[in-house]
Amino acid sequence: MPHPATEHATLADFFQLLRHRRVLIFLITLLVLLAAAVATALMPKWYRSTATVRVEKPDGEMRLFEARGGGGYDPAFLQDQFRIMQAPVILNPVIEQLELNHRVATMLGQDDALPTDVTRGFLAGRMLRLDSPRNSSLIEIHVEARDPRLAASIANAVAHTYSADRIAFATAAQREGLAQLRRELEVQERNVSAQRDVVERLRGELNLAGVNLNANLSDMEIETLRQMQNSLIALRVDAIGRQTRWERFRDIPFDERINLINSELIADTNIENLLQAYLVADQTVTRLSARLGGNHPDLVAAIDNRAKIREQLDGQLRGFENALEISAREAMARVTELERQLEEARVDQILSASDRMRPFEEAVRRLDDETRLLTTLKLTLRQREIDFQVPKRTIEILGEAEPARGPSKPNWSLNLTMAIVCGLVLGVGVAALLEYFDTSFRNMAEVEARLQLPVVGIIPFQDELARRGNPDDDDDPAALEPFRVLHANLCLADPTGERKALVVVSAGPGEGKSTALHHLARAMAAAGEKVLLVDGDLRRPSQHLQAEVERTPGLGEVLGGRVTADEAVRRDFRPGLDLLTAGSGGGNLFGVVASGRLRELIAG
Repeated sequence: MPHPATEHATLADFFQLLRHRRVLIFLITLLVLLAAAVATALMPKWYRSTATVRVEKPDGEMRLFEARGGGGYDPAFLQDQFRIMQAPVILNPVIEQLELNHRVATMLGQDDALPTDVTRGFLAGRMLRLDSPRNSSLIEIHVEARDPRLAASIANAVAHTYSADRIAFATAAQREGLAQLRRELEVQERNVSAQRDVVERLRGELNLAGVNLNANLSDMEIETLRQMQNSLIALRVDAIGRQTRWERFRDIPFDERINLINSELIADTNIENLLQAYLVADQTVTRLSARLGGNHPDLVAAIDNRAKIREQLDGQLRGFENALEISAREAMARVTELERQLEEARVDQILSASDRMRPFEEAVRRLDDETRLLTTLKLTLRQREIDFQVPKRTIEILGEAEPARGPSKPNWSLNLTMAIVCGLVLGVGVAALLEYFDTSFRNMAEVEARLQLPVVGIIPFQDELARRGNPDDDDDPAALEPFRVLHANLCLADPTGERKALVVVSAGPGEGKSTALHHLARAMAAAGEKVLLVDGDLRRPSQHLQAEVERTPGLGEVLGGRVTADEAVRRDFRPGLDLLTAGSGGGNLFGVVASGRLRELIAG
């Protein structure tokens, strides 16, 4: 049963509990602290090394898709880089370079080398941790291993492999664009050479030797054709770019297109917002998965929300591909239409011009158009080659990892602090539990509440009496005052003045009932009353010791009929106080007490 005082416990009661159980709380806390210290000392030591890199968004001129503003802090971009650093394209070369299959197997106590996917999972999940200071483009690569040199080697290998991959990815679009421009330039050179052969053939057939191919014909129709041809060249260049963008995007696997969004290959606000929402949903699923079961409603709802956002994101990417295709087809349609119009204009011009010069002039115009297109491609290629040669590093290794001087795990300060906190919590909990099931009385209010009886006196503990003075000294008022108060309260409780029999008992031995009875009897006698002190504890009598008299004859002999009460009672061994010691009751104490003679003796 709970203690009555705990039903309305206050903060003061709680502190009283802590003070009362402080030794128990201290011992429990000490045991937990020692257990934590031993466990921490036995735990394997892990060393951490850190490499720091700075990563910025690519801002080169040669992009496959239209670009927006420059770099800066972008949490979604940094989250993508975290995923890339943990991808097989980065970790597999590191594993192969450092032979981690064997070294990790040795670390785990295995003889055979681990498979690469198992090593990669252990490396990404247990040894590698990526972090980025808030509002910065820095990435800290933390690696923990049982060998400090191995931790530093892995961190540096990851940093260098990621740097090489990032630079290769940043220049991949430029290399592909330059290759496409070189192929177009070769085709155009062949077209110019073929058209020049046509002009030379017509010159010979028409006997037009000496005619300047660059001569300006004043015909208005020819000028119109030139303008249309210029427009056609511009449309062809634009159509080639649009067609290349669409084909490039179409060839990218669907699952990898999401990585293009924050690489500025896809500049679409809606898609970027959806990607940001998807990353937040994915982080929510990861956080809930660490502390919830697979069927928990919150985790299931988070997974469904992430799937819906991913479905919307995939739909936007499909729409982006369709937009690229439509744009490319529209550009090709404009080129086709302009070619048709130009051909019709040429037919009209040929019909209106002289039959002799028209084929030659047409061939000359075509040669001029093809030559100008060739010149434009050459200038564009040259400009792109110059841009490609200008270094555009979007990554920089700011600090390489060094072998750690001391272990990072186990963390003594953290473990011991947590042990102290847990020990205190456990100690307070155990103390509160013991207090809850403790049915002993602590104060006068608890006694009165449980027994529904008034308390007529409080006797201090023997040690307190000893500190105040010798309780056997009649001249010590402080020692006898509690018994005088008890005597006064007993008189007030029964003011009739008739003879009374007062029985003093206790719940167990050694609680001081004999001492309290002895001093109460002395206080009554000192107050002028006639008192008979009877030692009824036949098994463990003590009144004869306190009175410094012989034990026999006493109550046992009286009840046994061996002596009379008058013969056993020691009259006035103190003024006003008679004493009947316990005496010797023989072997059958229960029979002696139950015989009825004790009742007769008290009644007489």
